[in-house]
Amino acid sequence: MTTLLEIDNLNAWYGASHVLHGVSLRIGEGEIVALAGRNGSGRSTLAKALMGLVAAQGMANFRGVSMLGKRPYEIARMGVGYVPEQRDIFPTLSVRENLLLGMKRGGSRFTINDAEQLFPVLQERASVKARMLSGGEQQMLALARTLMGDPSFVIVDEPTEGLAPQVVEQVSSCLASLRDRGVAILLIEQRMSMARDLAMRVAVMGHGRIVFDDTPAALAANERVINEWLSVG
Repeated sequence: MTTLLEIDNLNAWYGASHVLHGVSLRIGEGEIVALAGRNGSGRSTLAKALMGLVAAQGMANFRGVSMLGKRPYEIARMGVGYVPEQRDIFPTLSVRENLLLGMKRGGSRFTINDAEQLFPVLQERASVKARMLSGGEQQMLALARTLMGDPSFVIVDEPTEGLAPQVVEQVSSCLASLRDRGVAILLIEQRMSMARDLAMRVAVMGHGRIVFDDTPAALAANERVINEWLSVG
């Protein structure tokens, strides 16, 4: 499998607080990797470091080109999409306007029609202000808007947090559709059931490092990693 994203010895700080401690990870073309770990393990910081939202040192190459030191819009133009945990939709704009703002300059292979097929509710509520959407609808809009940029790799941070089971299934179905289109995904997600269904590999973070990287089946069989780095209480 051709390497799409290569991270090696990546370090990042919030002020004087050292959060990422030499993270190393590789993701191949079209691969879905689930990133698991307790709150505070550094997962969201890794996503922000890759998107240029947190200063980082080390190596993070996308298709052989360094992402470090670039601005978020430059990284997006490289073919990287990002769906943050907060969703960050434009609340005063309509659903359709949010989608249009995400469209890649010069056009995208992923169209508004594609977005509305993945999430029919977005077509039904195309003229509704984004702030009027439910939490699940906002998550669908955030995913669809990111896809309008035609990324080959998407970082998705906690896409199912706080969502009803039915909406979780829709989000999972969307991610599976992206996988089938050949889009690589770094999925930051606490639901191990979703990781088992979607991911080829699971990487576990602890104390700002990758402490495990293998198949979902290998993780399920590793009680030490589960107890030490994932179990709560």
